Amino acid sequence: MTKILSAVLATLAFLVLLMTIYYLHVRFLPVNVVFYAAIGNGILAALLTAAALHVLRRASGLNGFERAQLVVIWLLTSYALAISVPTVLDRSLSFYILEKLQQRGGGIMLERFADVFVEEYMVEHRLVDVRLTEQLQSGTIEIADGCVLLTPRGARIAGLSRTFRRHFLPRTRLLMGEYSDDLTDPFRHSAERRDYTCGSAEQ
Repeated sequence: MTKILSAVLATLAFLVLLMTIYYLHVRFLPVNVVFYAAIGNGILAALLTAAALHVLRRASGLNGFERAQLVVIWLLTSYALAISVPTVLDRSLSFYILEKLQQRGGGIMLERFADVFVEEYMVEHRLVDVRLTEQLQSGTIEIADGCVLLTPRGARIAGLSRTFRRHFLPRTRLLMGEYSDDLTDPFRHSAERRDYTCGSAEQ
């Protein structure tokens, strides 16, 4: 058996195992965050395939370095798949728009889309619950005394995000037929203060 054939067969086995583990996980086990679950499934599939390949190392003809390279490739593949498939489908507003158009017979009045997002999207996808759960699991927020509070880790990530947004997002981005830099600073036109701040935000 040539090394190339061994690598291809091992990779196919990894992909089949990955899909099997992911399916069993989401069907029969609790999931806290879709992205983290998919990443964990990928790591497990890569480790199990690597163990099988190690047992069959003589038959495969692959040396230790080559097997290690395959494991790295599998981990990168599982990461790309985790982001590109379940996470995108779970979070994507773009897919929601297509599905909602299909549900409503293929068309919705443009001027009513804001109503669709507020009255249907937020409720149907439990958007607030999902996003708060993700941030809690990530350790970027905490909830205390009825307040959602930013943790030090969350503050660091928010700072990096704002910096990237201001300096590295497109300044001439097409938005509904016009080019704008609005999304480089979406808080530009926000009110200075709202009555919903609490906890450390009031200090």
